[in-house]
Amino acid sequence: MTIAVLGAGAFGAALAETLSRQEPVILWGRSQTTRRIAKLPGLELAENVTVTAEIADTDQAEIVLLALPMQVLGRFVDDHATRLRGRPLVACCKGVDLRSGLGPAEILARLDGPAPAVLTGPSFAADIARGLPTALTLACADDALAETLQARLSTAALRLYRSPDVIGAELGGALKNVIAIAAGAVIGAGLGDSARAALMTRGYAEMLRFALARGARAETLAGLSGFGDLVLTCTSDHSRNFRYGLALGAGQEFDPATTVEGAATARAVAQIARTEGLDMPISTMVAALVDGRISLADAMQSLLNRPLKQE
Repeated sequence: MTIAVLGAGAFGAALAETLSRQEPVILWGRSQTTRRIAKLPGLELAENVTVTAEIADTDQAEIVLLALPMQVLGRFVDDHATRLRGRPLVACCKGVDLRSGLGPAEILARLDGPAPAVLTGPSFAADIARGLPTALTLACADDALAETLQARLSTAALRLYRSPDVIGAELGGALKNVIAIAAGAVIGAGLGDSARAALMTRGYAEMLRFALARGARAETLAGLSGFGDLVLTCTSDHSRNFRYGLALGAGQEFDPATTVEGAATARAVAQIARTEGLDMPISTMVAALVDGRISLADAMQSLLNRPLKQE
């Protein structure tokens, strides 16, 4: 019995570390050859984790977790379709593919194998790696498979809750990153905690509007993968999307090597909103802001000048 984690970034390595406490794990990274993870200082992976840069070494695994950046996932799945097909696949990334407009589960579904699952919710890699209590959503349309995955992937500190609403789970995880960028910009610009609370509230309304239009359930967005993840990423400096927003708001440079999923997701969501006629003012402003098409002052003014209406 073995689990493979594809992607040796912070989140993938953290999952490998915590899951290895109950069964062997194979951690694959394109250039990963050591047991130390650069993005998790101080962590040396347990002996029960096999670290490899050879993708063929993961062929023996019964369950495959894909902890790859969202904008890489589609190409990776296309390149390794034969290898991946036929096994339970769990997407552990958050976002909307900029090229196709698809979420991670929709990309995995192209393989025509077992129903794809999504693992998402309020979590930081460092907390998971340290064994701190964390609760996540495991979404899968096949309830029997979901129960199997829940049993295999839950640990003493990592508690998974099942959901059949894959669309809602993946959109909650994707959209909250966009709102987190906006929340960071508010704080970075010195607009205060009250303004952040207002933005989070209206941002949640946008998340719900978008997700419902695409077939999600409202209760999913009210759970871990929506509201829970929104609260975490909009209020913590450990969130890359929030830190990116902080830099935007303060007019500072941000490390270009750091993956900020919310930036690409904002672009994808803004395009879908235009096509489908959805009112997504915060997401649209974030897309314009990260592309440099509007200043922060103009973005805030545009939002504040929207017509007054009933909540």
